[in-house]
Amino acid sequence: MKILFIGGSGVISRAVTLQTIAAGHELWLLNRGQHRQVEGARSLTADMTDLASVRAALHGHTWDVVVQWIAFGPEDIQRDVELFRDRTRQYIFISSASIYQKPPAPPNLITEATPRENQHWEYSRKKIAAELALEAAHAATNFPYTIVRPSLTYGDDQIPLVLNAWQKPWTMIDRLQRGAPLIIPGDGTSLWTITHNTDFAAGLIGLFGNTGAIGEAVHITSDEALSWNQYFAITADAAGITSPKFVHIASDFIIACVPAVEGTLLGDKAISAVFDNSKLKRLVPGFTAKTPFATGIRRTLAWFQADPARRQIDGELNQRWDKLLAAYTRGLAAAKAEFP
Repeated sequence: MKILFIGGSGVISRAVTLQTIAAGHELWLLNRGQHRQVEGARSLTADMTDLASVRAALHGHTWDVVVQWIAFGPEDIQRDVELFRDRTRQYIFISSASIYQKPPAPPNLITEATPRENQHWEYSRKKIAAELALEAAHAATNFPYTIVRPSLTYGDDQIPLVLNAWQKPWTMIDRLQRGAPLIIPGDGTSLWTITHNTDFAAGLIGLFGNTGAIGEAVHITSDEALSWNQYFAITADAAGITSPKFVHIASDFIIACVPAVEGTLLGDKAISAVFDNSKLKRLVPGFTAKTPFATGIRRTLAWFQADPARRQIDGELNQRWDKLLAAYTRGLAAAKAEFP
């Protein structure tokens, strides 16, 4: 198949790019030309905010599949509907599993029918609005969309612990090695799903050209659900830390001190999220997530350890968490003094 990726340089998309090429598809990457060219892929250079340059780059092309990795709101979707209405047989929008209402209604297993609602995170609300725009385009003109919702997904260059630095993820491993405490939101017992990017890639590629996926939304996640306490302990063990220091702090206390994390906590990772992947497995028979977290995180740490230049530290984040820990320690001491 002839496939176009819009974007394609992120943690998730890099794995999909490699597997798409390995599967023998003709892959094209549309971006601003600021990233190193991927061997085996062809390139189109354009800025999606410059419609004239995009139309010029797309001239003469049609696609079996277009995958939109970087759209965040309905305006992006409306632009893409105009650009690709007569250029593709399938348009795949990468949305987010953070759009789901949390906690979900009993039995607390998230399906694609779980209501879309997020009062705490504008990112998720924009993704919901984008999904609604796609559904409207499908109803009006039969635009051939498929919505794909990843949850927290990582690869060799990402350490997916809650509250870690996304750009410099070695920061938490450095804290562990120095004996500095790591903050776990709440009591750490909420269940969460973390997916390796190679597993996500296998599921997504199985949807390419899949007529049963047209007009549908599907999430792609691991079937493994562990508590945050387990994820932190497994990571510490993989890093060779025998006595890690973990401090549990209520999410509302964390947000009161650092309001910017409200979305990623109350809008997402502080609430248990266990996914039913039955729909994906019906559409892609034989799909299974093959990389448990204990295996994947060891691969990730080995990647960082292979090159000192990869082990960057976010000093500002370190100071923020140290300040938060100090405030929590003072508050805890005051509470103990008041309630002897």
